[in-house]
Amino acid sequence: MKHLPLSRRTVLKGLGTAIGLPLLEAMLPLYSLAGQAKKTPPRRMAFLYVPNGKNMAHWTPKAVGDKFDLPSILEPLQPVKDQLLVLSGLTLDKARPNGDGPGDHARAMASFLTGRQAKKTHGADIRIGISVDQIAAQKIGKNTKFPSLELGCDKGLNSGNCDSGYSCAYSANISWRSEATPNAKEINPRAVFDRLFANQVKGEVDKNRAKRDRYHKSILDFVTEDANQLKRRLGSTDQRKLDEYLSSVREIESRIARTEEVIVNGSLKLAKPAGIPKEYQDHIHLLADLLVLAFQADLTRIGTFVFANDGSNRSYRFMGVPEGHHDLSHHGNDKRKLDKVRKINRFHVAQLAYLLEKLKGVTEGDTTLLHNSMIVYGSGISDGNRHNHDELPILVAGKGGGSLKTGRHVRYKRETPLTNLYLGVLDRMGAATDRFGDSTGRLESLS
Repeated sequence: MKHLPLSRRTVLKGLGTAIGLPLLEAMLPLYSLAGQAKKTPPRRMAFLYVPNGKNMAHWTPKAVGDKFDLPSILEPLQPVKDQLLVLSGLTLDKARPNGDGPGDHARAMASFLTGRQAKKTHGADIRIGISVDQIAAQKIGKNTKFPSLELGCDKGLNSGNCDSGYSCAYSANISWRSEATPNAKEINPRAVFDRLFANQVKGEVDKNRAKRDRYHKSILDFVTEDANQLKRRLGSTDQRKLDEYLSSVREIESRIARTEEVIVNGSLKLAKPAGIPKEYQDHIHLLADLLVLAFQADLTRIGTFVFANDGSNRSYRFMGVPEGHHDLSHHGNDKRKLDKVRKINRFHVAQLAYLLEKLKGVTEGDTTLLHNSMIVYGSGISDGNRHNHDELPILVAGKGGGSLKTGRHVRYKRETPLTNLYLGVLDRMGAATDRFGDSTGRLESLS
């Protein structure tokens, strides 16, 4: 079949619906007019945050280089080990007190993507600094429908005192549009789904969703005609890829709908929270799947995902850890508590593995979505008992379109700023800047 030029901005439209498409062969011209090789897929980046530090003895590989074994906490990443960079020795100096006293959890989260010292206040005069994701969004966000996407499992307040005199805004946000304006994360998968795929005309989103619900229709039922017309223009490979993508959209929509079913208890009808699963793992998986779809359809190339706010005291009773996470992180070197911290850490890494394998399963030309992404995962605290901010647990997954040499454990000189990594990530996203936060130069040995 003749290769048809198809705009990367093509969407399927219907009642209150605008569904972006995955990267299809028809969107990649075989050769440019100058006879150069075909275009490459765009690069994406996401920053995933987990709270309260790690059990570092079971996090850090013993060997440096490409001949390392994954420790207990990192074992769930074995299927994507070749796509990993384990980075040791990085420091977040601005999470330290630096004269401001207690408040390590708020500072850790606020400075994680900013590399700036948070102003100690629980009033309206918050100040921190623009985050790395928003530096990129300012420069390349215009290329997509959404400059960035902010996700999380824990809601948070943007005012009040949440940590030793620090505003709740610091301990609930990692994305900052300006030094005083956080980007609030969305915790409701239904709201994320509607944002990605529904017509965003003011006042119509809820109205159109109500109409779909009334007639028990999927959002895809309203784009069937558009989809069938598009398929007639596509080759068999693209047709199959489009079907798989739309099936993923429908499957996620169905999972969200199941969280909204009405529970009948005698004469009472009790509605579950709209779109938010009861089980923590299900919540993470739904948000991860939505992030994958957003990247796959090129709705955004920049994301943040907070598994839990720093200082979170969530119980992990479902996996045999009924105590609160924050309480356990102050383990006092008690082996029993440390083992429970290790279990929580491993659970979080297993959720990262879920996301990475989903990205790996999406093909883009001769590569995958994971190959074309840079997923930074970590915490602003190393050992939760000491509240230290050096020797941080940091991973980078994905090859950044081939610009990263993965499958290695790299150890850096002590006190190397974490923000040096971000300079390298920004370079690879086409959003280069000379300085960021407390950076001292670009991180070496990434490629």
